Amino acid sequence: MSHTCFACSPLALLATLTIALSSRGSVAGQPGGPIDDEHLQLARRTIDRAIAYLRTQQDEVTGGWSIPAEQGRPHLPGITALVLNGLLMEPTIDDADPAVARGVEYLLSHRQSDGGIYDRILPNYNTALALSALARVKRPDVQNAIRPARDYLRSIQWDGQLDPAGREVMASHAFYGGAGYGSGSRPDNSNLAFMLQGMHDSGLDSSDPAFQRALVFLQRTQMLDRVSDMPYAAASSQGGFIYATSPDMEHIGHGESKAGMIDESLDDGTVVSRLRCYGSMTYAGFKSYLYAGLTRDDPRVVAAHDWLRRHYTLDENPGLGMQGYYYYLVTMSRALDAWGEETITPLRADGLPGEPRRWANDLIAKIASLQRPDGSFVNEADRWMEGDTVLVTAYALLALQHAIN
Repeated sequence: MSHTCFACSPLALLATLTIALSSRGSVAGQPGGPIDDEHLQLARRTIDRAIAYLRTQQDEVTGGWSIPAEQGRPHLPGITALVLNGLLMEPTIDDADPAVARGVEYLLSHRQSDGGIYDRILPNYNTALALSALARVKRPDVQNAIRPARDYLRSIQWDGQLDPAGREVMASHAFYGGAGYGSGSRPDNSNLAFMLQGMHDSGLDSSDPAFQRALVFLQRTQMLDRVSDMPYAAASSQGGFIYATSPDMEHIGHGESKAGMIDESLDDGTVVSRLRCYGSMTYAGFKSYLYAGLTRDDPRVVAAHDWLRRHYTLDENPGLGMQGYYYYLVTMSRALDAWGEETITPLRADGLPGEPRRWANDLIAKIASLQRPDGSFVNEADRWMEGDTVLVTAYALLALQHAIN
């Protein structure tokens, strides 16, 4: 099977007709309507308390958030950027707010000569998050940091560099179009999603080569045989996303899922073991497809959307339980906000549509139920830094803002 031009193939055209006709209309036009006033007021109360908590956590010396307690340890300006992004989505807060102004100066203090915004480690992660936040600040000096940051992110996307074996990373390479934590690092869907979020938030058009290169990596992390050309996706019909095309720099093209493996039944009854898709990465991949300009009836988008409908829940990060749960919530909210529908229609186990859900109402109710008395949030499953109350509260704040804005 050739995968060089999926969108132009007869199979793609047939899939567009059959899948789109069976799926489209299952969300749009269903009862439910916009967020109701009760949930809007609940969101407002939860947001206000989260913001009040975050204001108490700003470092008095640097103006940043989650500043390392030990002198000499690298800072993570990306966490400050997440807080600022959530604050600046609030209609009553702008860059004249003293806390915001100090936070912006903290971000700018980490500008590097290469255009990135970071402190020694995780340059992609930190720069991408900073780009999203600074794009909301209209000061000329801040806007002057946008293009260099974006150019830096472009420079570390895999395209033409040499892999550890000295092979040039071209379109056929498993790394192509992806991005990791920094230059030359193993690419993954989470870091790529942050990069594309920053580029999208800063106004970069979906036709930009960075988005189009990303599509190649995204397709290879979608567990769908007719889309991915990777051996680990052969015969898979899941439709969701995994973490990466490679578990490390030594096993390029072997694939990685943080959710382990799952058995899939083929048409002839054969059972095969395949990498398991999971919630946060599927919302990240789905959102990235939309930012890259894929249409709503594109078979890649439809398949990802149907996976999300089959696994719709606010109770866990599907496939990972409570691990990465708040990252899941903010990625879910951003993705469904980008999708633009007020309801999502879950698919039952028999494949038939269930009752449409007002996803924003569901998300608001769930997040509000998890808020602690001081306005903060925390994940007891402390993986991926979700034991940091500032990080998790920023995630919750952003999720709420995307639900109501």
